[in-house]
Amino acid sequence: MNPEIWFAFFLAALLISLSPGAGAINTMSNGMRYGVWQTFPAILGLQLGFGTQIVLVGIGLGALIASSNTAFNIIKWIGVAYLLWLGYSKFREPPLAISSMKSAPESATRRFWKATFVNLTNPKATVFLVALFPQFLNPASDHQLEQFTIMGSTLILVDIGVMIGYATLAANLTRWMKSERHQRWQNRIFGSIFMGAAALMASYQGSR
Repeated sequence: MNPEIWFAFFLAALLISLSPGAGAINTMSNGMRYGVWQTFPAILGLQLGFGTQIVLVGIGLGALIASSNTAFNIIKWIGVAYLLWLGYSKFREPPLAISSMKSAPESATRRFWKATFVNLTNPKATVFLVALFPQFLNPASDHQLEQFTIMGSTLILVDIGVMIGYATLAANLTRWMKSERHQRWQNRIFGSIFMGAAALMASYQGSR
């Protein structure tokens, strides 16, 4: 994987993690209740769920490449359309329901497994990975496993960093994180970026 493609993928990974979803809600809720350091078990649990999805999607796409380049290219263009739709949906998405209720504290183990299942059972994460990977994957390369390993590792490391940031924000800026106005503007910004990224990918592919 050449450095330019990796850097483009890194930016995409950063955008994915920064765009609030189920994992971000889980992290912010834990950050409000337990503070930053006590949120780490939940963050690691999210990565176990995310990593499992990455492996499963990688195996599926690898088999698809081996069987049919045409089918792979169809999936690639469907992915562009999905990213465009995702951006539009994010633009119109209502504010997140972030809970900071003072209920009985949960053990670190329970928080770990609860967070694992948040990502493991999230169908949006699976579809997103199916849409994202083909945009940066070279199906003609003999190093498919290396490409998936690099992209998967990048996604997980970036997500850990972003989740730590969300936990820190939630622990220190609770009122800001729960502001509907701030969340609405954030959704509009990320929605616009997603749509722009999808358009750039489509333009790049069309010129090849």
